[in-house]
Amino acid sequence: MLGSLLIVSGASGSGKSTLCRRAEAEGLASYSISCTTRAPRGTEKNGVDYFFLTPAEFDARVKGGEFLEYACVHGNSYGTLREEVVRLLENGKNVVMDIDVQGAASIRACEHPTIRRAFADVFIHVPIEVLEARLRGRSTDSEETIQLRLRNAQTENARRGEYRYILTSGTRKEDYARFKALLVSLGLRTEIRE
Repeated sequence: MLGSLLIVSGASGSGKSTLCRRAEAEGLASYSISCTTRAPRGTEKNGVDYFFLTPAEFDARVKGGEFLEYACVHGNSYGTLREEVVRLLENGKNVVMDIDVQGAASIRACEHPTIRRAFADVFIHVPIEVLEARLRGRSTDSEETIQLRLRNAQTENARRGEYRYILTSGTRKEDYARFKALLVSLGLRTEIRE
């Protein structure tokens, strides 16, 4: 039986990574590991948090058509290996991917039959005033970074109509209950899944 692929987008601070990680921790889905050219931070491990590649290795994979999606963000490249996702799906695993709106559009346009059959997407929408409070509550970003993230959030929120599902954020508990229900419902789809 084919697993489901759930693309999860939303502004920085929307909680999308937390939702994906919790679903993985509870055994509901595999959290897709991205490739990046940035250096590991803190205790990050290769093959666990990211696949850390040199810029030359990353470019070679782009030229080889190996990525399902990729982008350059803040001077570093990030991408998802298509065959890694396909392998998980074909082994019956649900896959969740924390991807920005550009990456989601790339995956939405993918012609690979396994990706097309398994695909669903959700946008985690957080009203700007709530998002600002969350970002400030983290106490990890400069004012300049917060303002940049808020501007980016407005651009991303404007594209939420491109998604099949929209989860308007409430509390963490409410958000996860809705996210979990969506994952479970995707497993109940009626199309024939080989």
